Amino acid sequence: MPIRIFITLIVSFSGFSYAVIAQTPLTLEEGVTIALQSNDPSVGLLEKRALALEDRAVSDSQLPDPVFSTRIMSVPLSSFDINREGMTQLSLGVRQAFPKGQTRALTREKRLAEALVQRKSKVLRNREIALQTRTFWLELYYWRQARAITEQTLTKVEELGIISEANYANGKGGAQNVLRIDLEKSLLQTRLVDLDRKADMARADLSRLIGIANAARELDSKLPALPQLPSADKMQAELIHHPSVKIYDAQLLAHDRQVDIANEQYKPGFAVDAAYGLRDSRSDFGSIGVSYSIPLFKKNRQDRVLSATKNLRGSTRLARDVQLLELNRALGRSFADWTRLGERIALYENDVVDRAADTAEAALFAYENETADFAELVRAELAVLDAELTLIRLRVDRTKAHANLMFLEWTKP
Repeated sequence: MPIRIFITLIVSFSGFSYAVIAQTPLTLEEGVTIALQSNDPSVGLLEKRALALEDRAVSDSQLPDPVFSTRIMSVPLSSFDINREGMTQLSLGVRQAFPKGQTRALTREKRLAEALVQRKSKVLRNREIALQTRTFWLELYYWRQARAITEQTLTKVEELGIISEANYANGKGGAQNVLRIDLEKSLLQTRLVDLDRKADMARADLSRLIGIANAARELDSKLPALPQLPSADKMQAELIHHPSVKIYDAQLLAHDRQVDIANEQYKPGFAVDAAYGLRDSRSDFGSIGVSYSIPLFKKNRQDRVLSATKNLRGSTRLARDVQLLELNRALGRSFADWTRLGERIALYENDVVDRAADTAEAALFAYENETADFAELVRAELAVLDAELTLIRLRVDRTKAHANLMFLEWTKP
């Protein structure tokens, strides 16, 4: 097969595959999968920070670099003759300092704990991306469904317009009925434009997470059924495993190691010095020694550092308690929202929508029998539209509340 024909077939097949994907409706969970696999920069930066801190854990736990020195010692200042005096020598020295106590090992553990903070932040950010994707998808779904329902109502109003024009031509109705229909049609068309505006805004929000091409796809026509949730009591008991709490747990671990490092500063530090002196015609000199740093003035140095690190640890523990309170509040609000919206949906599905439709049919029958005015007929049709829009809004909001509960739910790694 010639190369040109082969390449043409590949390009044609790729274009066909892209067209098929573009025509496939975007489901909610597919959108979440795409968002989590899109290498969001906000996730990548947390990964880079974690890797940087892990590298620092290795480097900060090493011994300080040795210090080398070279000197010319005991040079006579009267003549600067280095061969005149026997004490004149070339001295080569090295100094190696050793940090206090277990400072190096504790510093390594502290850096690893700080890296763990970034890892837990990455888990939390992925959860936030999943929640945002579900929220934006559901919001776009509502505006598209609202547009479809409004278009159906516009069609019904146009049919009523045909009836009003026919009645007006036969002398059965006034010109105000025809004008009322024109007004309602204009208002519904204006509403359609506003629905398109809000749908475009929701699509722009969604494209931030899944890309423009995927956000431009049509949505699945069915409202998704999200996974079943555990009981409220079980979710509340497991809030301590939420990533936002685990971030504080990792921070507390880092603060614990910092307190341990501060305690190590009460111990003496030491350094080893060695030197070798070269002389021209006499015996060379060698020396070795150990120097110590003794924490004699602890009140305004070590004591203050230790107090500061303990206060920081205490503030982080309080921040963790605050976060748990906020999670409990969010859980209670989301469960209340999810439960009460379910009750309202049941009322609308079993009563309100059917009653609105029956009222519209009765108004049409009464108008045909000249026992009701045209304005009442129009109001009845618009009441059906409002009831249907409210029902789809309630369904979407309840699914959003479900998504919020999924964000709060603990899932085993």
